[in-house]
Formats: sequence, structure tokens, C-alpha cells
Amino acid sequence: MALSIFESITMIDIVQQAKDLFSLTITPEQHNALQQYANLLLEWNSHTNLTAITDPNEMAVRHFLDSMSLVTVSPFRDGSNVIDVGTGAGFPGLPLAILFPQVHVTLMDSTGKKINFLEHVIKTLGLKNTRTLKARAEEAGQISHYRAHYDLVVARAVARLPILLEYLLPLARIGGLCVAMKGSTAQQEAADSQKALKELRGVLKVIQPVQLPTLDYLHYLVIVEKTGKTPAKYPRSPGTPTKHPLV
Repeated sequence: MALSIFESITMIDIVQQAKDLFSLTITPEQHNALQQYANLLLEWNSHTNLTAITDPNEMAVRHFLDSMSLVTVSPFRDGSNVIDVGTGAGFPGLPLAILFPQVHVTLMDSTGKKINFLEHVIKTLGLKNTRTLKARAEEAGQISHYRAHYDLVVARAVARLPILLEYLLPLARIGGLCVAMKGSTAQQEAADSQKALKELRGVLKVIQPVQLPTLDYLHYLVIVEKTGKTPAKYPRSPGTPTKHPLV
């Protein structure tokens, strides 16, 4: 498989789409970094299961543009702290780190092979604003260094929202935002999350639709603001939020 998947009209299109959809300007240096990241992802994916999406156009839209949609949620101010929970191959956190070098980005995942890949990308691209964290969300949320630390906590396709909120809200500072990137079930999951929001001290701000090019369905950004201190018992021990969700 050719590694230079974006050295074609695909990457030119994605740069233009980022500008048209999100008013986002991608510099030549960032363009090159996104290319290198995509190439490394395909290279590593040949021996490490990182993504099922390998078609260039599909990857450009469903991984890269999807990640960039978060610019509609946050201004990404200088010095702000962002954590990507269950980042997998680095989406959405790594594209954000490339595009916003003034923001501190933490990529959290519990799988060692994924962390190894992310560290290789960070080193190869020389990303000074990015670090990895090998941990489960239930563990990280109980560590003082990470708890209530982040301005923006994001996750994509990790768990249903009532479960996911128990992973995300403990990590956010009061006044910070948690964003769950969801598909067609977003509205129902939000309706099922009233108890979790109350218990964890969050409030649903908006469910924001995102229409990405070439896709005939909507993605949704479920945006939650942390309004108070999450009780110390949350997150509960690993596995408990899944077995006994706050519903």
C-alpha cells in the first residue's frame, strides 16, 4: 500500500474543506505534519491494528475532518489543556495538537501498542505540546494530577454517554467542557444521561450536528459543561461504570 495517501488531490481538498467548513487555515507545515501522521498510521496499521479505515478519502473525512470539527466548540486558547480519552490511533487529539501548537494535548489510552504508535508519531513530528498517558479513564480520574485539570475533555466512540460521562467529567475543571463525538444515537443517549449529569455535576449545553463531505448522515458533538465539583467516589473502579451505569 502506498504510504503517501494525502500527497494527492485528497489533501488539497481536505485543506479547502477545513477552511470552508470550519474557517480553519492549515499552514504548509501543518499540511506536511498531517501527511506524515497519515503515512505513519498506514505503515503501522499493516502490522498493528489501529484503524479499520484505510481508504484515503474515507480516512481524510472520517478521521481528519471529523477531528477538526471540534474547532466549532472551543477557541483553543494559548496554554489551555486538552485530553483525548480513549484516543486509539490519535483521533481527535493528534490533529488538534498539530493544528494548535499553543495548546497542551494529552492522549490517553489503555492499550500499550496504541501508546507506542502515538509516542512514535509525537517524536517523529517533534510535537512539543503533546504527551501520552497509558491508563484507564477510571484510574486517571482518581489521580490528583489529572482530576479536574482539563479545559476540554473529548472522546470519540468510546462508550454510551451515561458511561462516558463518568470517564470525562471528573477530568474536567469546573467551567470546562466535555465533548462526546457521537452518531445517530446522540439524542437518545443524551436523554438517558440525566442521572449521570446530575450525579457528576454537568449540564448538557447543546447537541451540535456536523455534516461532513461525502457522508449521507450527520455526526453530533454532545457538549457538556462541568458546573460543580464531581463527588470523590466518581469515577468508580474499572469496569463498574460499564456494569452499573448511572441511568
